[in-house]
Amino acid sequence: MTTAPDTPVLEIDGLGLRLPDDRAARPILDGVSLTVRAGETVGLVGESGSGKSVACRSVLGLLPRGARTTGRVLVGGEDVLTMGRARLAALRAREVAMVFQDPRASVNPLRRVGDFLTEGLRASGTPAAEATARAEELLDAVGIRDPRGALRRHPHQFSGGMLQRVVIAAALAAEPALLVADEPTTALDVTTQAEVVSILARLRAERGTGMLFVTHDLELASAVCDRVYVMYAGRIVEARSTGDLFDRPRHPYTAGLLACTPRIEAGAPAPRPVPGRPVSLAEAPPGCSFAARCAHAVARCTEEKPEPARHGDGFAACHRADEGIAL
Repeated sequence: MTTAPDTPVLEIDGLGLRLPDDRAARPILDGVSLTVRAGETVGLVGESGSGKSVACRSVLGLLPRGARTTGRVLVGGEDVLTMGRARLAALRAREVAMVFQDPRASVNPLRRVGDFLTEGLRASGTPAAEATARAEELLDAVGIRDPRGALRRHPHQFSGGMLQRVVIAAALAAEPALLVADEPTTALDVTTQAEVVSILARLRAERGTGMLFVTHDLELASAVCDRVYVMYAGRIVEARSTGDLFDRPRHPYTAGLLACTPRIEAGAPAPRPVPGRPVSLAEAPPGCSFAARCAHAVARCTEEKPEPARHGDGFAACHRADEGIAL
């Protein structure tokens, strides 16, 4: 994929996604906009059910059955939502790669790892010997010992962390311009999490790959991401550079996510959960979807949906963002 130097590798512009009315009362995605540039890691954070995974799967044209969409999903300037099947297949094979939460759901347990890694390369015309050599290089790059031997093993012979490395290697095989990582460390222990994150950061720096990193863990996002978008009930409610977001959140939901994150520093306050529960797809409240859980809500919040307003290098969709109440 060849793009102009100033063209984002990913630009989601006003993406809306609705299911038939008998399946959801509100949009799964409501005017979602974000950008990822080459060599940049952008975080998409929020609670389960906020729409993060649906947003990132839309980048590959993986939409729920019966979904109606508005807006654009531009990869290298080309709209994924208007692509035909052949063009989508080429996009998924060469230009955008995805790493899912559960590596065991991404591989065929009956096939050897070598077959999994070389399948795409061979399908694109790479000779078998060259594809095998490339697969060995990729396994070595993600820290798999004895990569030649690993090619002959089956998925069940790897731990979860090692298999996630294999999946990352497969995602990088075609040297994509964009890597979408959908909570890639959720099923891993803390030590393995750190190793996988380190691999992703190193490979991004070496290859200049743009990365959309989806997580519910703000501490992890702070360690990985250059910028962060916070998502709630299908909307982006705040977006800032990582340092500014953590130092001075403008939206009460962002502040709530930070407050419920455990900290190990001496004297750090105990975690405080965000009160209430997330809005379900069966609910379509007027006004701000977070109002029922917000300690700072006023009458306007329950009546009028807040539009994103610019704050510094980002924006917040909150009627009271200028008041600093999120702190």
